[in-house]
Amino acid sequence: MRRRAGLVLLAFAVFFAALSPLLRWYAFPRLAKVPPGQYQEVVLEAKPATLLDYTTLRAKEVDKVTIVQTLKGNVEESEKIERSAGRDVVVWDALSYIQGPDGRTVSAIPERYIFDAHTQAPVNATGEMVDGDPVRREGIEFKWPFLTEKRDYAYFDAQTRTTAPIHYKGTRTFRGLEVYYFEQTIPWTEVPMPKKMPIEGITAEQIAQTGMTRWYTTQRMFWVEPVTGAPVNGEEIHREELRDAKKMGMPEDTVTAFAGHVKMREDYIADTVDLVKSQRVLVLLLTSYLPRGFLVLGAGLLALALWLEARSRRPRSATNA
Repeated sequence: MRRRAGLVLLAFAVFFAALSPLLRWYAFPRLAKVPPGQYQEVVLEAKPATLLDYTTLRAKEVDKVTIVQTLKGNVEESEKIERSAGRDVVVWDALSYIQGPDGRTVSAIPERYIFDAHTQAPVNATGEMVDGDPVRREGIEFKWPFLTEKRDYAYFDAQTRTTAPIHYKGTRTFRGLEVYYFEQTIPWTEVPMPKKMPIEGITAEQIAQTGMTRWYTTQRMFWVEPVTGAPVNGEEIHREELRDAKKMGMPEDTVTAFAGHVKMREDYIADTVDLVKSQRVLVLLLTSYLPRGFLVLGAGLLALALWLEARSRRPRSATNA
């Protein structure tokens, strides 16, 4: 009986020892993915800020400028692209709009971001765009990969429609979470006028014909929880200018359109941290807790099987003597 029990325990030991790496290296890359129907809203504020007053055509300081970002999963479009791409795809329809202190919309820029549900790598497909302009993304945007590494990543900047490195700057503690801090600086770059203009009846094409241009620079900062790859906080030191503005009848040739230190609102930080903490446990189950537990269990069962085998041999040895 002891020998039979030992063989059964040995079989279970081999099973759990083999299951440990399979769970980590085979199951996890296939099971961990961003859900296609996810909806997320983030509110950021710049307090105070500089904003162009379109009634006087001069920049002035205001108490607050609000930036609302929404990410909405487009399940129907993701299923269409999956059929041709042959992999799990997420389509996010994003919208970033700026509200002045009076609540009026200053600008609104839509995006369609298409990426691999498992790796977060961009999937270049029809419909990928920023503010109606087709783009071909390289690098991540909005979310880092699961199990983020301590290295630089390529990050897509929607304003310039270009990709540049976002640099890993160290490990920090944020609201009880160990996070990786990343930073990216976009130098002054000429960018397109938004399709939706704050002045009724004036289009981006009409402004372009005058010769006035829009320029932009930003210092972008993210605190990323590395297990889930989700940013738990984000800030930007943002500045936009209109140059050759006298061609549009403005009193100065260079006018600040918007400038401010943009930060996530406190209630959205708290909600994001709580969500990430819960999702973090699920990812760790597949990458750490269960694989290590199965490995320890397999080793324990192997030790018990060997002990039973040794016990089963003792009476036989005494009889032969």
